[in-house]
Amino acid sequence: MEEKKRLCGYYNYTVVLTYLGMLAGFTGITFAMEGAYRQTVICLMAAGICDMFDGTVAATKERDAREKKFGIQIDSLSDLVCFGVLPGLFTYRIGGKSYLAFLASSFYVLCTLIRLAYFNVLEEERQQVETGSRTSYLGLPVTSAALILPIFFIIGKQLALQEGLVFVVALSLMAVAFLLPIKIKKPYLAGKIGIIFTGTVEFVILLMGLGMDV
Repeated sequence: MEEKKRLCGYYNYTVVLTYLGMLAGFTGITFAMEGAYRQTVICLMAAGICDMFDGTVAATKERDAREKKFGIQIDSLSDLVCFGVLPGLFTYRIGGKSYLAFLASSFYVLCTLIRLAYFNVLEEERQQVETGSRTSYLGLPVTSAALILPIFFIIGKQLALQEGLVFVVALSLMAVAFLLPIKIKKPYLAGKIGIIFTGTVEFVILLMGLGMDV
C-alpha cells in the first residue's frame, strides 16, 4: 500500500550527507563554468568527504526496505552529479573546450553512468541475500575521482604541465577502470586513514594556493 507522505522522498538524518554532497558537486559545476578551477577541485573533494561518511551515518538507523532502496538510488544519483558530470565539465573547460576534451569528458560521464546503474542492480541483489555492508567493489569506484583528480591538478600546476591533456588522459583511464571487472577491496580503518590523510594534504595545498590561479 502506498504510504501517505507530505513530500516525496526521505528527509531524515541518514540522507543529509548525501544531499550536502550533491550540493557541493553542483557548486563545483558552477565554479567550473566560471573557470574557477581551484574552487572546483575543492568542491569535488568536499563531495568526496560527504560520500565517505554517508553510509556510516545511514547504518546508525534502522531502515525499512523502501528506505534502503531509496538510499541506494539517491547515493548513485548524487555520485553521477559529483563524480561524473563535475569532473567531465571540469576537464572540458580546463581542456580549452577542444574536441578531444569533449570526447574524453563524454566518454567519462557515460562510463560513470553505466557503472553506477550496474552497481545499483548488484547492490539491490546483494541486500536481498545478505546484511551488512559490502566488502569489495567491482571496478574502480567513481568516488575515487575526489582523490585522484586533485593530485593531477596539483602536480600539473607545480610542474607547469599542459593541464588539458593531463586531464583528458586521466579521465580516459579512469573511465575504463570504472568498467573493468576487477575486484577492489573496500578500505577499512587503515585504508580510510590513508585516504583522509592524503585528502587533507591535498586540501591544505589547494587552500594555500601555492601560486595557483584562482
